[in-house]
Amino acid sequence: QLQASGGGSVQAVDSLRLSCAASGRTFTNENVGWFRQAPGKEREFVAAIRWSGGFTYYADSVKGRFTISRDKGKNTVYLQMNNLKPEDTAVYYCAVHRGILSKVRDGTSYAHWGQGTLVTVSS
Repeated sequence: QLQASGGGSVQAVDSLRLSCAASGRTFTNENVGWFRQAPGKEREFVAAIRWSGGFTYYADSVKGRFTISRDKGKNTVYLQMNNLKPEDTAVYYCAVHRGILSKVRDGTSYAHWGQGTLVTVSS
């Protein structure tokens, strides 16, 4: 199971760094993704990273503001969020991608969802 942490309440243009740690498993040759779900909205893709090669994928809404990275030694994936906006307010989740690469932005192709972490951005 994965555990997301690092959320909190911040002001617009502030920054936060989220962490995604794996419990009882080691990331290998797979993609690890971040998704978010705002109140009353569907879950949406935020970013993903290829564990072995470090290739990254981003949603257009966060490109240039968010950076996904991984620390192999700590078996952890991070999401650095800069220049936060009120519309970034959501519960953020991480999960492991189990589908083909073309589905890396499709949440239905992910597994091992853990508890999310709440990010609240006020204007």
